[in-house]
Amino acid sequence: MLASHARTTLRRAVKEDVPEIRALVQRAYARWLAVTPRPPKPMNADYDRAFAAHRFDLLVHKGELLALIETVAEGKELLIVNVSVDPDRQREGLGQRLMRHAEDLARSGGLHGTRLYTNRLMAANLALYERHGYVCEREVDHGDGMIAVRMVRSLVA
Repeated sequence: MLASHARTTLRRAVKEDVPEIRALVQRAYARWLAVTPRPPKPMNADYDRAFAAHRFDLLVHKGELLALIETVAEGKELLIVNVSVDPDRQREGLGQRLMRHAEDLARSGGLHGTRLYTNRLMAANLALYERHGYVCEREVDHGDGMIAVRMVRSLVA
């Protein structure tokens, strides 16, 4: 377990990181396969395509990818498409650090807030995001037990 974030480096992803990004996402979301009727969207994403359209920021330690955040500006908000933390490194504050980073990106881009989607069945994620100041804006039923929860965090006073 890392005692401090000082040992990790936050950097922007490069194309060569895509295979590691894909592998980390598979490990990070595997725990939800027993909870959701279908694999979570990030597990089936085309990361070559996503890399061309989205921003990926990585937390690395001694060359090892520990966590990532995938974002894209949409309207007046920064959409957090994906936050993935290596299962062996969860509960170290890495995801929280990346969420704060996304908020900083939104502010520096003149955006009004951040937005993300999660599945209603992922109760631990809902609680985590609520602790970070996100509020449920709406839910969309996609059928077969897949209910997307749109959560937002305003950065405007």
